[in-house]
Amino acid sequence: MPGVDYSWSFLLISFLLVLTPGADFAVIVRNTLSGGRRYGTVTTLGVSAAAAVQGVLVTAGIAGLIVRVQPLFGAIKWAGVAYLAWMAFSLFRGAVRGDYGDEGHPAGTARRRSSATAFRQGFVCNITNPKVLVFYLSLLPQFVSRDAPWPVWLVHAWTAPALGTAWFLGIVFFVGAARAWLRRRVVRRALDAVAGFVLAGFCVRLATES
Repeated sequence: MPGVDYSWSFLLISFLLVLTPGADFAVIVRNTLSGGRRYGTVTTLGVSAAAAVQGVLVTAGIAGLIVRVQPLFGAIKWAGVAYLAWMAFSLFRGAVRGDYGDEGHPAGTARRRSSATAFRQGFVCNITNPKVLVFYLSLLPQFVSRDAPWPVWLVHAWTAPALGTAWFLGIVFFVGAARAWLRRRVVRRALDAVAGFVLAGFCVRLATES
C-alpha cells in the first residue's frame, strides 16, 4: 500500500473478526430473506457506513473521549440494548404469527421505504454497538504507532468495514440464491425464531457487560 505503513497482521486479525457472526450478521440475513438481495445489500451498506463512521471517530480521537465519558458511553450501550431487544421481539412475533404478507405491497413507495428502512436498521445496529469502539481502541494501538499520521490510522480503522462489506455481500448473494426455499413459511418461522434468540443473546450479553 504505497505511502502508508500498513500492518498486514492487523489485516489478518480483522479478517478473522469479520468472519465471527454477530448482530449485524443476523440482521443482514433476516433482511435478505424478507426483502431479497437488494434489501440485504442496502442493510449491508448501512452497517458499513456505521463502521466507517466509527473508524473516523477513532482516527479523530473522539472515540476515546466517548469511552471515557461514562454517561455518554452508557447511553450508546443502552440504546444498542434497546434496539437489539426490539429487533428480537419483532422476530419472535413474526415466528409466532407466521404472517408474512410482504409480497403483496405495491412496488413503488414500498421499495423506497424498504430501502430506507433496511439502511437504517443496518446503520443503527452497528453504530449503537459500543464494543466496536472498544475493539478499535484496544487493538489499533498495538499495530499503529501513536505518532503515525492520521491516514495510517484511518486506513487501519477502515480495514474491518471494507472486509465486512465484501463478506456480507457474499452472504447476501448466497442467502438470496436460496431465498425461494428459505422463504417457505415453516422455514422462515424457524429462522425468525433462531435469529430472535441470537439477537436476544447479544442483547443480554451487551447489557450485562461492564
